Amino acid sequence: MDDHPGGDEVLLSATGKDATNDFEDVGHSDSAREMMDKYYIGEIDMATVPLKRAYVPPQQAHYNPDKTPEFVIKILQFLVPLLILGLAFAVRHYTKEKEK
Repeated sequence: MDDHPGGDEVLLSATGKDATNDFEDVGHSDSAREMMDKYYIGEIDMATVPLKRAYVPPQQAHYNPDKTPEFVIKILQFLVPLLILGLAFAVRHYTKEKEK
């Protein structure tokens, strides 16, 4: 692996799979192709390769944003300041009437 001009990461990324496309995509020289004969392992028996399965996501409950704790916090962040402001106006209104 240390002798590979592309480094060991390139070889490790192709480990355990058909590296034909990786080899061809790089555009190796004729001398590299001659060296490949020395390291060539063989063809993959396609009968031993498992079929690809389509990804089926797990069933999830329908997302309802109105029932989340974040929604309750957002409502409280809006209502609490309004209640404080209303209370301040009420206190000011009643204290002003008593002064007259």
